Amino acid sequence: MRMAGESSVLLVSAAPRRLRNADSAWPYRQDSDLHYLTGFPEPDAVLALLPGRAHGEAVLFCRERDAAQERWHGARLGTERALATYGVDDAFPIDDIDDILPGMIEGRARVYCDFGREPDFDARLLGWMRRLRQLRGGGVVPKEFVALGHLLHDLRLYKSRAELSLLREAAAIAIRAHRAAWQVALPGSREYEIEAELLKVMRGQGAVPSFVPTVAAGANACTMHYQGGRSVLHQGDLLLVDAGAEWECYASDICRTIPVSGRFSGEQRALYELVLAAQQAAIAEVRPGRAFAAAHETAVQVLVEGLCVLELLRGDPGEIVAAGGYRRFFPAKTGHWLGLDVHDVGDYRVDGESRMLEPGMVLTVEPGLYVAVDDSTVDARWRGIGIRIEDDVVVTKEGNEVLTAAMPKEIADIEALLTAR
Repeated sequence: MRMAGESSVLLVSAAPRRLRNADSAWPYRQDSDLHYLTGFPEPDAVLALLPGRAHGEAVLFCRERDAAQERWHGARLGTERALATYGVDDAFPIDDIDDILPGMIEGRARVYCDFGREPDFDARLLGWMRRLRQLRGGGVVPKEFVALGHLLHDLRLYKSRAELSLLREAAAIAIRAHRAAWQVALPGSREYEIEAELLKVMRGQGAVPSFVPTVAAGANACTMHYQGGRSVLHQGDLLLVDAGAEWECYASDICRTIPVSGRFSGEQRALYELVLAAQQAAIAEVRPGRAFAAAHETAVQVLVEGLCVLELLRGDPGEIVAAGGYRRFFPAKTGHWLGLDVHDVGDYRVDGESRMLEPGMVLTVEPGLYVAVDDSTVDARWRGIGIRIEDDVVVTKEGNEVLTAAMPKEIADIEALLTAR
């Protein structure tokens, strides 16, 4: 609030409930910004931060207790428990917000909010402004509406010790889920059976998936965000599994690629070793004072040089990198911020330059190679191979910590685990 200034108000709305179809709702998940500021878990809520307010600067509007509604949908916190539990200074019924909030906003110069993200909240905000103008004598309406993201999201980029503890637990759960999935990734099983094992382990430990898992057998792995889920795993296939767990709203994100038979073929081994080398070189670039883009640039360099050695690319590696000639094999970036969201908030560039890494930042490192099944420019033995290796990495004062280091990725370790099934 000191960053926003005394003459401001910050408004953060809870995530709306969303319908899957007809009257069937998706499981509720709180807005990440509201969770970050309060931990309050319910819908139909608005947080107002009012610097300098005499009766308390943090005000929460939320649902009241309602026995009839609670009989159908479960207990509500209500204003009293919200006040006692979530660190706010004041709590009012959400049904009274139209009468109370305009007066709180009156006289402030600017409003920080996520205007333009949720149409229903935008409409309410405009309604509050109209009501403010109708106050006796004419209320003083804020002159500026400012995007909240550039203040709040920069704070979210730097994880506290408590946040890192939650991220470590999310990573640990995801690791257990991946390892369990390997045990059922046998020839003849289907992709959805592997996904079922992932979800079983995550839900069995009180977590939820942080995104819809990618479980891609054979050439399906060449589709970056494959979601088919019904293909059969065949002897000789690779299986790419990209899945993460969400624990207390904090996410993990792991990808591994394994041979269904338990042993890599010669071509699979060659490309896997290249991706692993690129990832290890990229992780070494994750340290204070290095640019966010350095990990990607290093991974690309390693991949291109290796592809030239294997003759999947031909020419000078430097020229290939400059021209982007590698993108048909690696069209993605090498990572993203990680936190309350899988693709977490935070600018990747500052003043036109790649952002410098600092302690407390958390990111993924995930190079890959994807040789399309119909790529006639390469020998047939390479076609249909898709490989990605992804880990979660926190920047520390000394360098980095790989939160997902316990998930095997060396070929010898993978093969030993698979052949012991």
